[in-house]
Amino acid sequence: MFRTTYVDYAQLWDQLSTWAAQYPAFVRLSVLGQSAQGRDIPLLTIGRDPDTVRPAVWIDGNMHAVEVCGTSVALAIAEDIIGLHCGERQAGAKGLPAHMATAITDALFYVCPRISPDGAEAILKTGRYVRSSPVDGRAQKGHAHWQSGDINGDGYSGYMRQQHPQGSLVELRGENGVPLSPPVMTARMPEDEGPFYKLYPEGTIANFDGRTIPDPGFLADNQYDFNRNFPFFWAPEPDQAGAGDFPGSAPETRAVIEFATAHPNIFTWLNLHTFGGVLIRPLGDKPDSKLNPVDRAIYEQIEDWMTEHTGYATVSGFHEFLYEPDKPLRGDLSDYAFHQRGALSYVVELWDLFKQLGIERKKPFVEHYQKFTRKDAATLAQFDKEHNAGRIFKQWEKVQHPQLGDVEVNGFDPRIGISNPPLERLAHTCESQSAAFLRVAALVPRMEVQVVSQGKLETNHTRIELRVSNTGYLGSYGLHAGKGVPHSEPVRLTATSDEVNVITPPNGKLELGHLDGWGAGKYGGTTIFMPWTRGNANERFATLIVQGTGALKVRVGSCRMGWLDLSLSI
Repeated sequence: MFRTTYVDYAQLWDQLSTWAAQYPAFVRLSVLGQSAQGRDIPLLTIGRDPDTVRPAVWIDGNMHAVEVCGTSVALAIAEDIIGLHCGERQAGAKGLPAHMATAITDALFYVCPRISPDGAEAILKTGRYVRSSPVDGRAQKGHAHWQSGDINGDGYSGYMRQQHPQGSLVELRGENGVPLSPPVMTARMPEDEGPFYKLYPEGTIANFDGRTIPDPGFLADNQYDFNRNFPFFWAPEPDQAGAGDFPGSAPETRAVIEFATAHPNIFTWLNLHTFGGVLIRPLGDKPDSKLNPVDRAIYEQIEDWMTEHTGYATVSGFHEFLYEPDKPLRGDLSDYAFHQRGALSYVVELWDLFKQLGIERKKPFVEHYQKFTRKDAATLAQFDKEHNAGRIFKQWEKVQHPQLGDVEVNGFDPRIGISNPPLERLAHTCESQSAAFLRVAALVPRMEVQVVSQGKLETNHTRIELRVSNTGYLGSYGLHAGKGVPHSEPVRLTATSDEVNVITPPNGKLELGHLDGWGAGKYGGTTIFMPWTRGNANERFATLIVQGTGALKVRVGSCRMGWLDLSLSI
């Protein structure tokens, strides 16, 4: 049902538990950690022999409470991966080449479909706005601020408008000068005549002095923006709103950080958000001139798949997704995954609302959110009627507010249609995103070990030639930007035996170094005037000389690539 509706906490666990029960050979359900309100944060591991370390892919969604489409897309990708393990090509996996399907089933997948179970439950059940978590642990609560609450007793806490001569909103009017029905609020212009309105969250004002009405804010009664609480480039308030007390201070983000630290084998990281219809790639803190050219070319390959399967734009976080010029976001998850975990990471803002409304592509892309015209609002209202069952705009209901007097509630609900796609378009969003991402997931490195030769020497010694190779797209270090992270260790060989004496390599240990992948991005790393390809840096050869007879154990790998074990009879 996650392809046709937005699932709540119980429905989410039911789906994950069903998969784990149906496919115990390659699906495992565990708990990543507990949320601030004590809910289990689910983690689904997909892959044969899930305890065997090997290159892995991470997928997460719904770290921002209202962005529940991320849960559905994460589940859809998981379902398609399960289908590949069963020999089926479902939804987004249709058309996937066989060799890419094999690469996917050889890899591990860690899927956390809902980082913010508390926030999502509040959004789905009460309608109140929550950025990430409804819990507010701040000490400084003595100031006047808005607190979400149900004013008219219907169990819902949405938006509230009040007529006011200094209001900054008016009702949008049609060509005949009559306000649209149901009403659509838009920014007041100098030429406008009243009535004018102010828009507040439905709720009350904490510490109200009877006169001063505080500005509403997305963190008025909730502390965190989880996507500002990660270690890389972190900065405290007031430099970065929603940052929290320190990196990982929220239990939800701390759980992600601890898992990633314990799993250096994560090579690819997908962070699902809404809305916009855009892929946001690194760098988030620096211009493209600081991005490795080969890494840039790999992202260009991903951009091609995104364009082909979803139609979404691909942009640099630094160049096209800063809310304030020259002020990079701090403590961002995808930057943490890229810089500190060495992963091929990016954000997808699901639901291409702007494209659906026929709005011309803006550069920088972030201006879509900041420059929404009256024409755009009118188009949105028509879209809501024709394609969204009128879920966004409704008639306002008059109610008496205990502090402000006459107000109106329930005339605006952005959860479905703005923040998330209409239910009728959810399945298409899931399928297209899975089709694009599964191709990215298939780029993980793949290590192999072969015995090239084994023969006796005249001195009662045995000589063994081994070939260690990477047949995958990415190198054993992932992106070039990941070479320097401490856990991106080189591939090593260790030979041990209780029965034979290992002469070479000394002490049975040999560092082989990193193994390049064959991929070099969209253009393959060649040019029309220099068409040569690379040598064989994807493979290493090792010579072992042992004395005696018996069993020899050879282990090859690293903490990131995992290990392959050979048992040789000498």
